[in-house]
Amino acid sequence: MAKIIVFGNEKGGSGKSTTAIHVSIALCYQRKAVGVIDLDIRQKSMSRFLENRADFIKKQKSDLPSPTYYKIDPSDKDSKTESNSEEEKRFAEALMTLEKTCEFIVIDCPGGVSNYVKMAHTVADILVTPMNDSLIDFDLLAKIEASTGKVIGPSIYSEMVWDCRQLRASAKHPPIDWVIVRNRISHVFSKNKYQVGNSLKNLSKRIGFRLSTGFSERVIFKELFLSGLTLLDLEKMEDWKPTLSHISARQEMRMLIDSLNITGD
Repeated sequence: MAKIIVFGNEKGGSGKSTTAIHVSIALCYQRKAVGVIDLDIRQKSMSRFLENRADFIKKQKSDLPSPTYYKIDPSDKDSKTESNSEEEKRFAEALMTLEKTCEFIVIDCPGGVSNYVKMAHTVADILVTPMNDSLIDFDLLAKIEASTGKVIGPSIYSEMVWDCRQLRASAKHPPIDWVIVRNRISHVFSKNKYQVGNSLKNLSKRIGFRLSTGFSERVIFKELFLSGLTLLDLEKMEDWKPTLSHISARQEMRMLIDSLNITGD
């Protein structure tokens, strides 16, 4: 049975798709059979990346590895009940199709909560939640007391994850391995950085997640997107001359993959 890795958060702009893309390609380079579902139907960052990658492979006659992409559409039913039912069938069909040939299924979710998002979180073996290293993003995980910085309660998103965990437990499935990935961490000490880090450590014990460092703000990720490439692909290019920024970004990516422990090696 395929291991399902879901990338989700309450808001956009946190690096979900960038992280999902690099994890997918990293697994491909480990010779794993990978399937991808892009539930971010409006933005379609994962879908566009894979289209760009297919174009690059065709034009360059390259043998770069790629995951299997499954397109899934929203229901156009007017009734909410009918719409949810149709989407449940489409989602189940997508999983069944990919599980026939894939060892891993990566699901990129949009910001916010929808029927598809809830279903994805419920089936997740690993839930990866990227967040910018700011109190604004932290507020989407939990509410904190302004004067003390203490956590006073979970957010809507954390409550949704809790509900999905309960559903998995009632179905006697293994618990979700929830990983919070801190993207865009400043290299300079600041009160914000300290408070976010301290609050995350306290919250992790309360609602049960692991912490990992992610990607810094780097132009290279945006540049590579247009060609459908990742840093791992650049290592295969004969004319690639890495800069210090490239080397640092590659190290960040490898550290992230190791910390997620997706393959269990």
